[in-house]
This record gives sequence, structure tokens and C-alpha cells, in this order.
Amino acid sequence: MITTWTADGTGVLRLPSGRLVRGRGLRRALPDGPVPDFGVYLLGRRPADVPWEARWLQWRDFRLPSSPERARAVLAEAWRRAGAERVEIACGGGRGRTGTALAALAVLDGIPAGQAVEFVRRHYDRHAVETPWQKRWVRDFSAPRA
Repeated sequence: MITTWTADGTGVLRLPSGRLVRGRGLRRALPDGPVPDFGVYLLGRRPADVPWEARWLQWRDFRLPSSPERARAVLAEAWRRAGAERVEIACGGGRGRTGTALAALAVLDGIPAGQAVEFVRRHYDRHAVETPWQKRWVRDFSAPRA
């Protein structure tokens, strides 16, 4: 059974394929409504436990993931799961790291890497992807090697 977000939900980004992914800042309260089926948390320290399946990517504020290979694998899993599940991507503020990860999902969804940051800024948050190196990471992003 498919249980994804609704397109008008708080922080929900619709990718060109129709997949819906929610981005959010963990410093804000959990939005009303259904909880995620799967979450990817982009933080410098291990996040608190949540009652749904989750992955932690070690990713300090204003930086890049500590393991780019693991980030590619986890984001590819999030993209796949977003076809049938409620997937959430979150960092502390919900803009820099979250926007960078959402832009990577846009690349996986078929948006050219050079256009992914603008796509996320237009459809998620105009301040998403905060640093030049985050923008460069998206531009150079590729799917994980099989």
C-alpha cells in the first residue's frame, strides 16, 4: 500500500517523477498529521531515537557529509522509498543540509545536477543550499555505484 505525503503538506517537495519528500528543521515541532515511515537526519551528532525507521548521516552544520559515499547510498535509498512511503529529510534548520540533500534527490529523479539547486529553491525554500561548497557538491552529485 502506498502511503506518501500530500503535496500541500508542510515542507513537502514534489519531484518531477511525482515522488513527495518532506524537508524540515528539527529545531521546529513535528508538523501535525502523519509521521514519516522513513527519515534521514543530517546532523553532526547522532539524533534522538524516533519511532520510525531512520538513517543518520554525519553532516555538520554548513558543511558536507563526512562520508560522501554513504550519503549517496542513503539518499538513493530515500529516493527509492519515497515512491511508496512518507520520507523525511531533516537537519537542524531545514535549509542548508536539508536543501542540499533534497537537491541530490532531485538529481536522482532526473533533474540535471546544474539545475537541482534552483529547483529546490523554487519548490521547497528559496534559501535552501546555503554554502558554495554545498552547491558544488550537488553539481557534482551522482548516484551510488552498484
